[in-house]
Amino acid sequence: MPIPVRQAVRVGTYVFKNKLRRREKFPLIVELEPLFACNLECPGCGKIQYPTEVLRKRVSVDEAVGAMEECGAPMVSIAGGEPLLHPQIDEMVDELIKRKKFVYLCTNAVLLRRKIDKFKPSPYFSFVVHVDGLQERHDLAVARDGVFDEVVEAVGEAKDKGFRVTTNSTFFSTDSPEDVRSVLDFLNDDLEVDSMMISPGYAYEKAPDQEHFLPVEQTKNLFRDAFSEGKRKKWRLNHTPLFLDFLEGKVDYECTAWGIPSYSVFGWQRPCYLMSDGYTETYQELIDTTDWDSYGRGRDPRCENCMAHCGYEPTAVFATMKSLRESIRAAVGTN
Repeated sequence: MPIPVRQAVRVGTYVFKNKLRRREKFPLIVELEPLFACNLECPGCGKIQYPTEVLRKRVSVDEAVGAMEECGAPMVSIAGGEPLLHPQIDEMVDELIKRKKFVYLCTNAVLLRRKIDKFKPSPYFSFVVHVDGLQERHDLAVARDGVFDEVVEAVGEAKDKGFRVTTNSTFFSTDSPEDVRSVLDFLNDDLEVDSMMISPGYAYEKAPDQEHFLPVEQTKNLFRDAFSEGKRKKWRLNHTPLFLDFLEGKVDYECTAWGIPSYSVFGWQRPCYLMSDGYTETYQELIDTTDWDSYGRGRDPRCENCMAHCGYEPTAVFATMKSLRESIRAAVGTN
């Protein structure tokens, strides 16, 4: 778990303080979507299915900063859409870093080399590049030839310029354990990214492809097989050990979607960035007016096959901090 020590200490202190204040629900990281427009048409996403008037909307720098200050989360993942299409994305990142927020800027890398000089390396900043497989598999996932090659070039340039680079890989029912291992081996050993995130695909309502998302048991089997032979310990995975245990089916958790809320051009999204059951103007309103007990496996049929990090990584983090053994296990992987 190659999470920087500075970040691990900051998040740990933040959680401890909230527990002391007896704050029952609080965010760990915000999924900030400053726009839904994108330069790719990935069949597993579908954000660009929104009408034109929505795709033209942008979250302003002041709105983004205000949302982060109101909720108090120490980390923010800027996604979309393609954030590099936002005309003020560099200003947004700068303002969040000034407030010592740990910023993960997600990108498909198509524009990264063209825009990279707008940003400065910082211990509070990381590019997160979307990589769903090796060349043929990734280009198929993003529905455009040549994108994988651009990813490789862009990651190399970002690393050369001193940026921290993380990758995010989503796996579907068409992926085998060998596919998972091959892409993680490549990212870890050949591309030498700083850390990697993984997730089973979730069936977004607007995603054109609704056939290849992983059900729960298949997800567990996929990651259990992929993690065999000690591979899991080798890879620089940016997850708590307990979340990886969860993906393998070694432990089970309740969803805590309020731990990774989503903020977009519509406001705070209820209950998470995977489901759209309405929006609120503030994070506190999201917490107070959402019936959290109505979501999760066994409660809402839309949640039955979900093992996404937005619902279960926060639970794993809280479980880690409740256990001295798990806290030590997690700390071993920091750098």
